[in-house]
Amino acid sequence: MLLGIIAVLGLVALYVWSLYNQLVTIKTRIRASIQEIGNQLKRQADLIPNLTAAVKGYFKQEKEIFALISEARKAVMEALKESSAQKLVDASEKMQQALAPIRALFESTPQLRSVEPTVKLMDEVRDTADKVMYARRTLIDLTADYNIKIVTFPSNLVAKLFGFKPETGLKTPGEGEHLEVSAEELKTPKVGESL
Repeated sequence: MLLGIIAVLGLVALYVWSLYNQLVTIKTRIRASIQEIGNQLKRQADLIPNLTAAVKGYFKQEKEIFALISEARKAVMEALKESSAQKLVDASEKMQQALAPIRALFESTPQLRSVEPTVKLMDEVRDTADKVMYARRTLIDLTADYNIKIVTFPSNLVAKLFGFKPETGLKTPGEGEHLEVSAEELKTPKVGESL
C-alpha cells in the first residue's frame, strides 16, 4: 500500500515537473521570438542608409520621404533598446510605411530596377520584412499557447503554484485599410449562390 502511494506521488511530481518545464520552455521561446523580431528590424534598419543612398538620385524632390525613413529607423533603434515586443512591432509598422514610397519608386522606375546593388538591397529589405512577419506570427502563436496553458486545467494549477503570469499579445492598429470591409463583402449569400 505504501509503495503504491509513493508511486502515485512520484507520478504526480513527474507530471508537475513536466508541466513546469513546458511553461518555462514556451516562455523562453516567447523571449527568443521577441529577440528575433528585434534582430530582423535591426538588420532592416542597417540596410536603410544604403538603400536611401542608392535611390537618392531618383528621389531628389522627396526630402520628406527621407525624413520619414530616418524617423522610422530611429524608432527601430529605440525599440531595440527597450526589447518590448509591442514597441518592436510598432517600429516595424512605421518602417514599412516609410519604405512604401521607395518600393513604389523602385517598381515604377526601370532605370532603378536595372541597377544591381539597388535590386539586391530591395530584395534584402523585402526578405527581412518577411522574416519580421514570420517572427511576429511565431510570437503570437507562442503567446496564445502559453496563455492557454496557464488557464486550462490542470496546467493552471502548476502555473499558479510557480507564479506564471499571462503574456500580453501584440496589439494591432484599430483603424486602417486592413480593417475595412465593403458592403458587398458583408452581404449574406442566398441559398444556391456561390461566395
